[in-house]
Amino acid sequence: MPARIGVVTFPGSLDDRDAARAVGLAGGEAVALWHADPSLHGVDAVVLPGGFSYGDYLRCGAIARFAPVMRAVVEQARAGMPVLGICNGFQILCEAHLLPGALIRNDVRRFVCRDQRLRIESVHTDWTRAYGDGDGEEIVVPVKNGEGGYVADRRTLDELEAAGRVVVRYVGGNPNGSYQDIAGICDETGAIVGLMPHPEHAVDPLTGPTTDGLGFFTSILRQTVGAGT
Repeated sequence: MPARIGVVTFPGSLDDRDAARAVGLAGGEAVALWHADPSLHGVDAVVLPGGFSYGDYLRCGAIARFAPVMRAVVEQARAGMPVLGICNGFQILCEAHLLPGALIRNDVRRFVCRDQRLRIESVHTDWTRAYGDGDGEEIVVPVKNGEGGYVADRRTLDELEAAGRVVVRYVGGNPNGSYQDIAGICDETGAIVGLMPHPEHAVDPLTGPTTDGLGFFTSILRQTVGAGT
């Protein structure tokens, strides 16, 4: 029986269907989760997709953090359930204090949309284990954001680097001014990962620049099967 991966839809989500399709291509069962439903319906993991939840009013992700579904996501994430936040989902994870730091307006002061080269800095997370070349493998996936600059205080940055919690880093140019070229990070366990680039848009050679993003989704399926869920 395939692992069941929940994909949350908030008002303003744009990439929920893309994330669900990526789960399916990886061999999992995508389960649609609605922002106003407090139940996760027994899923094995959750994806918070990209978009503009609640119109990005106040701050990106600030309102979505209080959605009924997020109460269950936070509770289950703290109990060990894997969660992937992509772009706006990364912003929501930071607003929910499941990941440290914040995402601010791009330093170029404009929306950036391009294919982006990334380096996988850690394969020791539930969402990156499938990258067979190990730490340092480079991939290409799209990036598209207006408020994607990752920032944190010096102590937090030093802790992330020392603990190997920088999961993905920009190479070949930083699109948004993120500190230390950080494109994605994880929590202490490696179960919760947030990143600004969009792996769900690089899973099919017909529609993406590469299929390099598929590893995020095959990784979680391998993890949940291995855990016996």
